[in-house]
Amino acid sequence: NAFRHLYGMDCTHIAPANVYGPRQDPHGEAGVVAIFAKALLAGAPTKVYGDGSNTRDYVYVGDVVDAFVRASGTTGGGQRFNIGTGVETSDRALHTVVAKAVGAPDDPQFAPPRLGDLARSCLDVRKAEMVLGWHPRVTLEEGVRRTVDYFRGQAG
Repeated sequence: NAFRHLYGMDCTHIAPANVYGPRQDPHGEAGVVAIFAKALLAGAPTKVYGDGSNTRDYVYVGDVVDAFVRASGTTGGGQRFNIGTGVETSDRALHTVVAKAVGAPDDPQFAPPRLGDLARSCLDVRKAEMVLGWHPRVTLEEGVRRTVDYFRGQAG
């Protein structure tokens, strides 16, 4: 609203959940899908912090792009839209999905919880569905498979 007031522009705010997909950076703290995929493809150990019960809302990058395209018209001017799946996936469950896509053992190492990590994160995407006609199309399993295929292709 401040930007609209100062500059007379209706800006749409897209607030994505945890975005993942091909070309995601597998280095650093963020990007756990890519981190797990890269490590499991290399046969390296993976690490889950805490007991694996922390949850996130994982949304495939292609679905986020679709949301940006839909919001770029006049439909959502000046509004905020949460873009996610509305589904909580635990760190432990995510590891299982990635390990299955890789064809690797589902045997992460557990490390102490990291200071500041949220216990739960999940977005309410109903407004994006109602106003933009947007909804996530790619399931977690399919998106992870596409991401793993990308990293598998990078290794060869």
